[in-house]
Amino acid sequence: MTGLSPSGLLIFALALAVAAFAPGPGIAAIVGRVLGRGRDGAVAFVSGMAVGDVVWLSLAVLGLAVLAETFREVFMLVKYAGAAYLLYLAVRMWTAPAEARQIAPARGRESHARLFLAGLAVTMGNPKTMIFYLALLPSLVDLARIDVLAFVELTLVTLAVLAVVFGFYIVLALRARSLITSPRAVKLVQRTSGAVMAGAAVAIAAR
Repeated sequence: MTGLSPSGLLIFALALAVAAFAPGPGIAAIVGRVLGRGRDGAVAFVSGMAVGDVVWLSLAVLGLAVLAETFREVFMLVKYAGAAYLLYLAVRMWTAPAEARQIAPARGRESHARLFLAGLAVTMGNPKTMIFYLALLPSLVDLARIDVLAFVELTLVTLAVLAVVFGFYIVLALRARSLITSPRAVKLVQRTSGAVMAGAAVAIAAR
């Protein structure tokens, strides 16, 4: 096992960071959820998204782009399931009672397993993610030379980059949320968050 060169890993990391930081349905879903519900469940949601990236990375490394196309219907089903759950979360945010400093529901009301699966579905159905791994990754990394160590390195780099990107957006949304002090502002943020989440759901389903 030889792994990849430091320069190869750096190029991959930089390209992934640029792609991940670019606003899209996934980022909109993260920001909308954190603004409306706070940090509770955010880790489960973004963990599912990160695992989805690793799945697409694995498909690309194994040369399974053809397999991905063969099972297109399955991925479409996953995409619509994720969009439907995001829409469900959007409705909950829109209809939640407005109480200052009490935006997030009591712990346990939302299943972290469901949020994880929702995040996974968001990434699995996101065209931007598919394009990056199945179309662009081969131009960044020589897939013919990837061994077990190189795959582990790519996976760790992927998770590290996504942790930074998703963490940045979570912190940004939490800071914006901390400025909310009145029931009227809470209601406005909850409905805005619900609209953003619904928009992310529509964007994912429509692509």
